[in-house]
Amino acid sequence: MILFLVVFVLLLLLPDLYIWFAFVRETAPACWSTAYWLPTALAFAAAGAWGAGCHQEWLIKLFFGLLLCVAVPKLLFTVISLAGRGIGSFVPYASTVGNITGIVVGAATCAAFVYGFTHGWKRLEVKEVTLVSSRLPAAFDGYRIVQLSDLHIGTFGSDTGFVRELVGRVNALQPDMIVFTGDLVNNSPGELDPFLEILPQLKAPDGVFSILGNHDYCTYRHYDTADGAARSLAELKRLQRSFGWDLLLNGNRMIRRGSDSIVLIGVENDGRPPFPSRGDLTEATEGIPDDAFKILLSHDPSHWRREVLPATDIDLTLSGHTHAMQLMIGGFSPARWSYPEWGGLYRHGEQTLYVSLGAGGTVPFRFGAWPEINVITLYKTVL
Repeated sequence: MILFLVVFVLLLLLPDLYIWFAFVRETAPACWSTAYWLPTALAFAAAGAWGAGCHQEWLIKLFFGLLLCVAVPKLLFTVISLAGRGIGSFVPYASTVGNITGIVVGAATCAAFVYGFTHGWKRLEVKEVTLVSSRLPAAFDGYRIVQLSDLHIGTFGSDTGFVRELVGRVNALQPDMIVFTGDLVNNSPGELDPFLEILPQLKAPDGVFSILGNHDYCTYRHYDTADGAARSLAELKRLQRSFGWDLLLNGNRMIRRGSDSIVLIGVENDGRPPFPSRGDLTEATEGIPDDAFKILLSHDPSHWRREVLPATDIDLTLSGHTHAMQLMIGGFSPARWSYPEWGGLYRHGEQTLYVSLGAGGTVPFRFGAWPEINVITLYKTVL
C-alpha cells in the first residue's frame, strides 16, 4: 500500500515538475506560475482531507476531476515530450514534434474526460444479449430479463432526472423479470430519499429481485455508534422491500410457467479482500432440484471463478461491481488488470457469466463505459 501511494504521488507530481522546469518557470508571469500549481495543490488537499476522515462527496469528485482532466493529460504530454527529446538526439525537429504531439494528445484527453464528467455519466444505453441453452425449459424460450446494477444513487444527489429516465426505459422494454445486482447506494440509505416515489415504479410480471453489493453494507463512512452500519443496512433492506423488490439474502425463488420452472438464486456480496464476503452459496441453493435451470445473482464477478464454476452447475450468473472502472476505449478497460471477467459475456462449457457495467458510479464520470441497462433473452434453440 505504501509503495502504491509513493508511485501514485510520483506520477501526479513528476509531470508537473518536468513541465515547470522545461516550459513554465522562466517564461510565465508570477500569477500564472501560481495558477499552474493550483490544480495539483487542490488534488493533494482533497485526497488528504478524505484520508483524514472528511468523507464529503464533493472532495472525491474534486480529486478525480483534477486527476483525470488535469493530471492524466499532463502525464501523457510529459511521456510524449520526453520521447521526442530522446529521439531528438538523433533526428532533427523530433523534440518539437514530440511537444506538439503531446499537446494534441493531452488536450484531446482532457476534452474526452471533461465530456465524461459533464455528459458521459448520464449517457444511458440499452445492451441486449442472447443466451441459448438446451437445459432451458421450453416454456421459458424467449424469456427476457432486464439487469440493472451499481446505481450508486447518492452520486445523483437530489437530481431525479436520470433515474426517472432509467425506470421509464426499463418498463418500456416490458421484461418478464427485473434483477438488480447490488450497490444501490454509496454509503447510506438516506441517499434514497429523493427517489422513494420513483424506484417502486419498476415493474415486471415475475417481479423485481435484488441482492446486496459491497457498498450496500454502508461501511464506507464514520458512525458515532458501534451499530451504526448495521442499522443503516437494516434500513436499506427495509427500503428495498418497501419498493416491492424481493431482496435475496442467500436464498432462492422458483419462477414458474405452467408445469415448467427456473430457479433464481441470490447471494450476499462474495468478494475478495478488502471487499466483504458474506455470501453462502450452499445456503442459497438449498432445496433446489439438481436438474433445474439456475440463474445466480452475485455482485462480484470474481465469485464465478472462485466458487460458482468449481462447485456448482449454475447455468447463468449475473454480476456487476467493476463498472469497467467507468473508462473504456475500444474494447480496453483498466478493469481487466484487476478482474479476468470485467464486462460482458463469458462462457465456460455450459456455464455463462454476464457482467453489467452498471448504471452509476461513486464518481460522476464515465467515458466509453457508458451507463447501461442490460437485456438478457433466454432461448432454448437458436433462432
